[in-house]
Amino acid sequence: MTRTIVASATREIIIGFDQPFCVIGERINPTGRKKLAAEMIAGNFDTVIRDALEQAACGATMLDVNAGVTSVNPNETEPGLLVQTLEIVQGLVDLPLSIDSSVTAAIEAALRVAKGRPLVNSVTGEEEKLEAILPLVKKYNVPVVAISNDETGISMDPDVRFAVAKKIVERCADFGIPAHDVVVDPLVMPIGALGDAGRQVFALLRRLREELKVNTTCGLSNISFGLPHRHGINAAFIPMVIGAGMTSAIMNPVRPQEMEAVRGANVLNGTDENCTNWIRTYKDYKPAEGGQAIAAPTAVNAPGEGANNGGRRRGGREARMARG
Repeated sequence: MTRTIVASATREIIIGFDQPFCVIGERINPTGRKKLAAEMIAGNFDTVIRDALEQAACGATMLDVNAGVTSVNPNETEPGLLVQTLEIVQGLVDLPLSIDSSVTAAIEAALRVAKGRPLVNSVTGEEEKLEAILPLVKKYNVPVVAISNDETGISMDPDVRFAVAKKIVERCADFGIPAHDVVVDPLVMPIGALGDAGRQVFALLRRLREELKVNTTCGLSNISFGLPHRHGINAAFIPMVIGAGMTSAIMNPVRPQEMEAVRGANVLNGTDENCTNWIRTYKDYKPAEGGQAIAAPTAVNAPGEGANNGGRRRGGREARMARG
């Protein structure tokens, strides 16, 4: 059974087909958030702190940390800012982290100070990226997100995206990186623009699980980009991708509707044994008057989920612009 181990200083999490779905909190990312970018540039991390604590409280399993505040001289500005942000976050929450950057120097700088076993987000099939990132992944013995695009861009053909993923897994093997340390992002297309985007990703996930035997992730909200009431689409998408074999997603854990879908899918998928997490989280949940649901509860101390589990590329990952 494929298992990808990530860890903070004191807590280990397993991403795997027989594990609860791994929710990677997306909020610590200034892409598309002008106010946050301005704050970070000015050395103000109040929003970062609030987002880290809130995502942990709402049940995130991991937190993604991105400091890509500008496209101007990112090789000069991003390494130091990413290190500063990472150190603040790992001092606040006891969750494994995902180091998210397209700048090699920033990834390496963050790996030097990261505690535990973070996830590197990410590498693509571009040969230049493979040669830059994979030696760092091997050196620091960490898992990596593999995004299914290469020098030709993002293909609309799911067979091509599978071939790129296979190439990355094989190149990782050349560097001595095992397949269980590769988490493939098959790239979710917006369903509003590509009508069979859902069917595409379901088929891709089954192939990645059965043929490459790798764990998978995605920028979840990309599926609903451009549509009204996006969180309804996202919530419907979650159990379907889990059923197809997806084992993690970069998403917003603060959205109750989407976290309910994750927890419900864990129950139905058998990864929430005896419905323990569901019961502990929702045992005091009551609908408001008129049948409208009251605000969903935050996470509770339940093993196997989020903050209580005992144990992209900036501008390149389309999910960055599709964040809900």
